[in-house]
Amino acid sequence: MAHNCSMKRFGRAGLLVVAVVALLALDATVRPRSRRAWKRILSQVTSAGSANATTNAPSTQPEIDPIRGHLNHAQPKLPTIKVWVGSEELIAEIASQRVQVATGMMFRTNMPENTAMIFIFPDAAPRNFYMRNCVVPLSAGYLTPDGTLAEIAKLDPGDEIGVASKSSNIQFVLEVPQGWFQRHNISTGAVVRTERGSLAETFFRR
Repeated sequence: MAHNCSMKRFGRAGLLVVAVVALLALDATVRPRSRRAWKRILSQVTSAGSANATTNAPSTQPEIDPIRGHLNHAQPKLPTIKVWVGSEELIAEIASQRVQVATGMMFRTNMPENTAMIFIFPDAAPRNFYMRNCVVPLSAGYLTPDGTLAEIAKLDPGDEIGVASKSSNIQFVLEVPQGWFQRHNISTGAVVRTERGSLAETFFRR
């Protein structure tokens, strides 16, 4: 496999250089050339090969999925905030913009214990979180506008159907490593708040 890849990298440009060098060597037996002339010819051949390689390069994937609106790569780490679920503290990344929310944990390869991502929506509505392009098992806490943990959803890698909330009154979603709520004895009814106060005060203070 490595040998085949090397041949592909060599490509037409490399073969062209070899052919030209061979012709120049043959030509040298008939008519001597200066070193400057040789360098100029080889430079022209190399430039032509590079241009040809650029022209034949495959088109790049778009930055944002045109249908689903998420990035086609892991998003950089987002701003964080301290979050408490009952008495348990988390460091949560804040996903508030549309692309940030759509991308979430896609393409990320780990989520350490006691870290999270909190998704901010402008109003309360039914929510459905799926696991497209996600490889890390997660749990999602569906939160009401006052920060009450209404439901806990188990999210498995690769699930493109998702888990729909039973309630239509969900304004925030808190993603954590799968099983985190159980490991920390957190159940529905717990209230989520931040270092700045309630979720409404933190994210919608006027």
